[in-house]
Amino acid sequence: MTTNHVRPRPATPADQAELLDLWALLFDEDPTAPEEPWRQHAAGWFTRFADDPAGARFPVIEVGGAIVATAIGTLELGVPNPQCPKGRTVRLANVITLPGHRGHGYGTALVLDVLGWARSIDADRVDLSATPEGQRLYERHGFTVTSAPRMKLML
Repeated sequence: MTTNHVRPRPATPADQAELLDLWALLFDEDPTAPEEPWRQHAAGWFTRFADDPAGARFPVIEVGGAIVATAIGTLELGVPNPQCPKGRTVRLANVITLPGHRGHGYGTALVLDVLGWARSIDADRVDLSATPEGQRLYERHGFTVTSAPRMKLML
């Protein structure tokens, strides 16, 4: 891994189109495809949270004027419990680096940025769902696999 000392910066509303294109890649969607309903909802969601540093963090890495990597951290408030005494969990999601820019430590920089933000807002823990390719990155930073299976119901 090459370590460029590129530091993440917070995304701004002006970054919305580039972020939506990166998020499309996460879900194996063509970023040039016609507008999909999820894109409208994601754009509105981003607009609401982009300027809410207490509720969300959107670090991006820019190279040559283009965003090549990003992640999302969102604060989820829940019932306090033994594993989350204050009920403050950060969800780390949508960590992506464009294929041609991988191997430069951008994913690590993004994860560390969100972890730093989580500590700054007094979160109890950070949760995520990892792909097999990403699992080593998260394990290097102390994440562990849990025994709770993940389930979902599409409505």
